[in-house]
Amino acid sequence: MDFFDRFDVNLSPRTKKIIVGGVAVAAGGLVLGAGIAGLAASALMRRKRAFSLSGKVVFITGGSRGLGLAMAEEFARRGAQIAICARDQEELDRARLTIEQETGGTVMTFVCDVSDREQVETTVQKIQNHFGAIDVLVNNAGVISVGPVENQSLADFEEAMNNNFWSQVYTTLAALPEMRRRGQARIVNITSIGGKVSVPHLLPYCCSKFAAVAFSEGLRSELARTDVKVVTVAPGLMRTGSHINADFKGKHSQEFTWFSLSGTNPLTSISVSRAAKQIVDATVSGRAELIITWQAELLARFHGVAPGLTAEILGIVSRTLPNAGASDEKRKGKDSENVVTKSPLTALGQMAAKRYNQTPA
Repeated sequence: MDFFDRFDVNLSPRTKKIIVGGVAVAAGGLVLGAGIAGLAASALMRRKRAFSLSGKVVFITGGSRGLGLAMAEEFARRGAQIAICARDQEELDRARLTIEQETGGTVMTFVCDVSDREQVETTVQKIQNHFGAIDVLVNNAGVISVGPVENQSLADFEEAMNNNFWSQVYTTLAALPEMRRRGQARIVNITSIGGKVSVPHLLPYCCSKFAAVAFSEGLRSELARTDVKVVTVAPGLMRTGSHINADFKGKHSQEFTWFSLSGTNPLTSISVSRAAKQIVDATVSGRAELIITWQAELLARFHGVAPGLTAEILGIVSRTLPNAGASDEKRKGKDSENVVTKSPLTALGQMAAKRYNQTPA
């Protein structure tokens, strides 16, 4: 018995088909209309969350070179006033000159060791006093130590946590009260794909980045009722030129070789200028998370589905990396160069190092 017979409606089969077809079309139209309305509402919410960077004050830690410098330039191009900090005044002076020449923007520099809580709080207060506010805080400063766990010491883990995790906590807690009082603001935490998937020979770094991801994601949830949006950025490999200033332990030259080759070629890495644009776009929109590079996105998704298999695969990768060295001495990448790392294979990384202030002019 069909619907029409149930209500004793006597219609021909042809008429019944026409009515049923009309109802189906109408229902489909309602579903389509609801979908369009949902997309429109979502777009409206994104526009509502977005804010103009014109005149905004952006404070970037570790802003004197590499990704920090690239982000400072991109924020300045969009009309923001820039404050950057680093530990080296000469490096800061070169960065300020570069930003002003490239963008014509306003730049203030501050010498600050972000692993020192008192220095951080003093610097944040100076920026707020000078500009009146911090509208966007970009926690970018960090260190990296490359080498097998046998050559890593407790001090290496402590240094990574102090510079990559505690620094973000210090700056955030110092700037947050005024941000909440003023209203609309952004906190952008630069973490790493190493904060999603722990990779071999980067254990102290990955531990600190996992902590940074947890802090950033939890902070966004806790600030959900406010107009302060927290953006978690997890970059994959970027051509920042930072490989020459990274620390290497164990078999220094061999460690530097694999690290520089993977981080400077276009098949596995992204240009830092492209990464900076994506980060600034994410800042404006206030999105929750940005994973940079399709390789990093794929790795994060695969790990989420099959963490055990991911660990097994990374174990195989680890067997291809250098064994532990006899010395635990720490050396910079620029002190571990060899024929391969000076070859055209790393040309893009060498260019990035010069362009983004990794080496003295």
